[in-house]
Amino acid sequence: MTLELLQTGPLVPALEAALQARYAVTRLHEQVDPLAFVAAEGARFAAIASSAAVGFGAALLPHLPNLRVVSSYGVGLDKLPVAELHARAITLATTSGVLDDCVADAAWALLLAVARRVVQADAYVRAGQWAQDGTNRFALGRRVSGARLGVVGLGRIGQVIAKRASGFDMRVAYHSRRPVPGVPWRYEADLRALAQSSDFLVVITAGGPGTQHLINAEVLNALGPRGYLINVARGSVVDEAALLAALHEGRIAGAGLDVFDNEPAISAAMRSAPRTVLLPHIASATEETRAAMAERVVENLEAYFSTGQVLTPVRP
Repeated sequence: MTLELLQTGPLVPALEAALQARYAVTRLHEQVDPLAFVAAEGARFAAIASSAAVGFGAALLPHLPNLRVVSSYGVGLDKLPVAELHARAITLATTSGVLDDCVADAAWALLLAVARRVVQADAYVRAGQWAQDGTNRFALGRRVSGARLGVVGLGRIGQVIAKRASGFDMRVAYHSRRPVPGVPWRYEADLRALAQSSDFLVVITAGGPGTQHLINAEVLNALGPRGYLINVARGSVVDEAALLAALHEGRIAGAGLDVFDNEPAISAAMRSAPRTVLLPHIASATEETRAAMAERVVENLEAYFSTGQVLTPVRP
């Protein structure tokens, strides 16, 4: 008998095709009343395929008595009922491990772009201002080599970001809930102290209630008028109102952001914020990584139903 799988939101076409070839897939997002549908039909489903971008709410779970595994496309957890899944011993898997390099690359792209004013320099040349000036009067950027890097969250991606810093001869320190064994970088238990001692503060911690507005006005003030914020984590981790105020008042030097509150409909204030480089949440968006993520969703499901274990679980 073909296993029944509930898909909670749109997924990339290759992944949808792979799931349909292996399971009896029902797309919850295509139902007129998703909650009523699950209340009536939820007992059919042993598995969920979801995503970090869409996720699903805890309200579904009481209607899914036979749910055994959730395989999510992406690594974000803030739109998934993690605690409720663990409480019921339902296995949760993400695509952790296959997107680390590309997210780290994007963090460094933002860091370099905002420090060296790459986007503004491109606009300066395209507008003909260089030719009009006669000499290069473009504003000076900020040196990256030899600077101080602070990493907020030293999980797999955070460690890749920190390793990249060695190529720039940077001094690296990090903040997390507890020290990470076996790493060569300095641990800083006080986030404000880390910000104060950093030229560039890269945020790559998990989202969710535990990190809501972790980067607040106090942290931004500690980062100071010579410091840059880079966020490739989740928009919820940064107090966006505090960030906008800090940017407009010159209390930080600039920001490179891949994630935002209320994305994709980010505020006009953010779109016009000075000294920023803004990306449309594309840190993992390369052909190679997105293909690997799709494969990992399927691999996790297949591993679970053949061995009872997934390749990349989210631990309680």
